[in-house]
Amino acid sequence: MFKSGYVTIIGRPNVGKSTLLNQLMGEKLVIVSNKPQTTRNNIHTILTGKEYQIVFVDTPGIHKPRHKLGEFMVKIAKESVRNVDVILFLTNPDDEIGRGDTMILEELRGIDKPVFLVLNKIDEATQERVAKTLKEYSDHFEFKEIIPISALKGKNTDTLLKLIVDNLPEGPMYYPEDMVADVQEKFVVTEMIREKALRLLKEEVPHGIAVELVSYKKNEKGKYIIEANMLCEKDSHKGIIIGKEGSMLSKITKYSREDIEKLLGSSVDLNIWVKVRKEWRDNPTYLKDLGYNIKK
Repeated sequence: MFKSGYVTIIGRPNVGKSTLLNQLMGEKLVIVSNKPQTTRNNIHTILTGKEYQIVFVDTPGIHKPRHKLGEFMVKIAKESVRNVDVILFLTNPDDEIGRGDTMILEELRGIDKPVFLVLNKIDEATQERVAKTLKEYSDHFEFKEIIPISALKGKNTDTLLKLIVDNLPEGPMYYPEDMVADVQEKFVVTEMIREKALRLLKEEVPHGIAVELVSYKKNEKGKYIIEANMLCEKDSHKGIIIGKEGSMLSKITKYSREDIEKLLGSSVDLNIWVKVRKEWRDNPTYLKDLGYNIKK
């Protein structure tokens, strides 16, 4: 019997959703950062085994939106719980259930789908805190399964995968078995560039940046020629991104190129320019140009 279905991963920002997805997939497909709200679109990644196909939906974290981009991120996160077969509610050990997690669980009440409590980052907490957190959540919500894990170290992720498959319905193979993502190669490239910026830049800059491709070509020798704009909202941010004598932009370009070459399996000539677009996160035209399906 072949099983297939859609699985959404939902939780507050920065609880490890993208890290978990990358661990389950065995590949780096989704942007990972120690800063919250790094995932901006629903991304479908496909894991196919001999007897199953799982379509994972990685969502932006649910948070209080401060601009149109934030509203879009929350909207698609909430919509992701519809028409799926399994919901993974991801959280971390804490002294009590916070308002953010309470809000998410209220969104899940009444949804007739199996909801798993996946307690991530157990390697960063004491056994007592893990046990207390598991009890508090199980008292607060009726979960189908409860699994403590470390997504970063891969602890109990095999168990989680088995439980997901056990809860999937019998179904067809939705995608070709060698397909691992439903996003275009170009999208992954822009996300890799954005990730490097998130890792290297100061706190006040990252969520005011976006990356757009200007040119994406492959020459007769098989080398990729890629040009991109990194957008920011303030002139002061432009200076920070470029850095003294271009040092920061050089680092972002270098580390991005290394990852992109691994992705494409070929050498890459990467050029990044920094452009100021004031308040782009609140401009529907800019957001649409960047691929966010936001109505004006």
